[in-house]
Amino acid sequence: MMRKFWPLLMAGSVGAMSVQAAPAETYEVLVGSYTAGTSEGIYRLQFDSRTGRFQGPPVLAATADNPSWLTLSEDQKHLFVVNENGPGQKDPVGRVSSYSIDPRNHQLTLINQVQSLGNEPTHASVAADGRYLFVANYSVVEDPGGSLAVLPVDAQGKLSAPVQLSGHPASRVNPERQASNHVHSVVSSPDGKYVFVQDLGADKLFAYRYDPKANHELPLTPATPASVQLPPGSGPRHLLFSADGKHAWLTTEMSAQIAVFDYKDGQLTQTQLVDYAAGQPVSDKAGAALHASSDGKFLYVSNRGTANHIVVFGIDPATGHLKELQRRSVEGDHPREFSLDPTGRFLLVANQKSNEIVVVERDPETGLLGKTVQKLPIDAPSDLKFLVRQ
Repeated sequence: MMRKFWPLLMAGSVGAMSVQAAPAETYEVLVGSYTAGTSEGIYRLQFDSRTGRFQGPPVLAATADNPSWLTLSEDQKHLFVVNENGPGQKDPVGRVSSYSIDPRNHQLTLINQVQSLGNEPTHASVAADGRYLFVANYSVVEDPGGSLAVLPVDAQGKLSAPVQLSGHPASRVNPERQASNHVHSVVSSPDGKYVFVQDLGADKLFAYRYDPKANHELPLTPATPASVQLPPGSGPRHLLFSADGKHAWLTTEMSAQIAVFDYKDGQLTQTQLVDYAAGQPVSDKAGAALHASSDGKFLYVSNRGTANHIVVFGIDPATGHLKELQRRSVEGDHPREFSLDPTGRFLLVANQKSNEIVVVERDPETGLLGKTVQKLPIDAPSDLKFLVRQ
């Protein structure tokens, strides 16, 4: 059953917003971005699911430095944002920000901001019980390298400084990109008892047991086994569990592959490895985001580099195995993230380097992508999150 989204509001300015009636088919999207150019932070868009078009230009929701990844709390009362800062940038310090979301008009109000204790935080996720935010400090430079940071979150959405930091040894298979570890994402298991860390620099997926009752200052301890090996030089990036929790898919950035796993009791067992850039030059291998359709029948993966495709796969419901169905150009450069709209009839692509969001038609029955509906100019978009009525 499709969940309905919050009605949208027409915004007149960042600080003050007037409430107007909006059709039920109109939904609100928050957009993260990089701010080295003209972007000023987090933007808000109104999306009409009847036409597949945005209503009006982007509206600035919050001024922020490099809010590249957006994480909503389960009740959608709070928004957690990684500020992907690092050496050589306007703000050289990696940070994490928390915002409250006004249920009446969706206005964002900054609650607080803390340091992530690492460079270029690039991903975050909330623990299943909502007590901690897990942050992936990617760290472009070798020293100090990447880390996993664990930040407490109180009931009002306020963040505290990290209570736990974890790093991993690098594989050094690629001397330029894997001279140190680079934590790229952190994802909890469906039952909330385990946390999995994808480390591009280590060529491994690391597993932790989550048990804050045992030690609230060190809620994560290495699981058994403590890691899953990926192909040398592959560069693990993002992990996604199936809706039934029996399978998982992992994108590798450097080799443009998808590893398929069976999952049970904290253990991931690889059952398939799909190479969606086989025989292509290195410039065509830059795997990024992955998302599944709400019915669990299709998986979508973005590949950047010179390929700039969305690759569509059919999912075997029994095994989680993938079969390629389509490759579709994003008609832009560097599809860092994308999102399926709540109706399943459109796919929205954030083309970071061509400064646009591209809306593409999607057939919910076949999973295939169709014609381009709209290209909306916006500087360096990096993430897209729909606001959802609970």
